[in-house]
Amino acid sequence: MSGVSDARGRLRLVLASANPDKAEEIRQLLGEQLGESVELLERPADAPDVVEDGETLEDNARLKARALLQLTGTAAVADDSGLEVDALGGAPGVRSARYAGEGSTYGDNVAKLLAALAGEQHRSARFRTVALVAFPDGEELVAHGAVEGRIALEPHGAGGFGYDPVFVALEGNGQTFGELDSADKHALSARGRAFRDLAEKLTARLT
Repeated sequence: MSGVSDARGRLRLVLASANPDKAEEIRQLLGEQLGESVELLERPADAPDVVEDGETLEDNARLKARALLQLTGTAAVADDSGLEVDALGGAPGVRSARYAGEGSTYGDNVAKLLAALAGEQHRSARFRTVALVAFPDGEELVAHGAVEGRIALEPHGAGGFGYDPVFVALEGNGQTFGELDSADKHALSARGRAFRDLAEKLTARLT
């Protein structure tokens, strides 16, 4: 079907994320799971920014995937992730990437989070990810992932991105995501879990 498979029969997907760090993780995760059965195409350099004003992570993932599908005519894959901190009533949640304001850096967001939790002993939190593929025929595949953890008192580690230096997974070894190598992080992370689920659904569609 046009916009779905290449000449070798591989599934063609456009990476919808404008965040290069996130796009690289998606490329790694889908590559690990699907190998040569998928061809991942770069987001066009002239693609306009997508306003992520959805009320849920799934809304925002859908907005991004559909925008790139409409622009390119090719099936598009997107995700949205949020950090939910219990002591903050679930914030920053769907606004995680913009927690410190529009145009905020990773460091800005982490600094605001730690300031909001200053003196707080109850630091439980979780990451959630929704991964979504939008196809030209109107079909969608949606997958979810989550990981429970806590917010560290201060950043540790230079790996990862976003809130990784302050998130410690309960299932891990006590290190932040910023201290883990990519393989160990992917094994635990909400994005890793969501994209492994998505890969299974894509595999079922291909067979």
